[in-house]
Amino acid sequence: MIVLAGEDKNDCEIMAALIRAHRPDLAGAANLVRINDPVRLRRKTGPDLTTAVRALVGKARAKALQQKAQLAGFVIHEDMDGFTDPHYAKARTAVTDELSRQCHGLHPTALALAAWESEGWLLLFPEAFPLLHPKWKLPPGLRGRDTGRIKDPKGELKERLVAPAFRESDGPLVMRKALEHHLIPTPKGKNDSYADFLADLRSWT
Repeated sequence: MIVLAGEDKNDCEIMAALIRAHRPDLAGAANLVRINDPVRLRRKTGPDLTTAVRALVGKARAKALQQKAQLAGFVIHEDMDGFTDPHYAKARTAVTDELSRQCHGLHPTALALAAWESEGWLLLFPEAFPLLHPKWKLPPGLRGRDTGRIKDPKGELKERLVAPAFRESDGPLVMRKALEHHLIPTPKGKNDSYADFLADLRSWT
């Protein structure tokens, strides 16, 4: 079993599609299950961070125990609400170090600290948008960019995709189209937070 924790269901479904694309060897043999606890880690430090991570790791292990499954991996998502800058690097290092301490090598982990937010990762796959709705075509200004340096990509999508209007719940559907049409291996542009997440996934054995 691979357990996902995130800010909401939509974010976890986006992460699930990425896991299926990048680690089909694991996702094909394991159930992907979400725990409902909201993730609020990036601004915590010291004992507060330790307590919050311990609670999430405990819930993940309990979920596996409840379903009598082996915990093959634990993925945590949180929006950075900021750029991939030194603040991002500091927050990511703190959370991943604490995850490593809590898990003691018992099961692998991956942190999706999405910059600016998970919609920034969607922008890496512009061809997926018209596959969901033919009129959804990203303008040149949102293509081939460092999407970790775009402020409020969700707002950009809501402003520019209006027929029909883009909603947050469309995010997983866009990523699913990217998965179905094999777009994920060749993103258009870059995002360091996305690359960091993939590095975590690739380290799983």
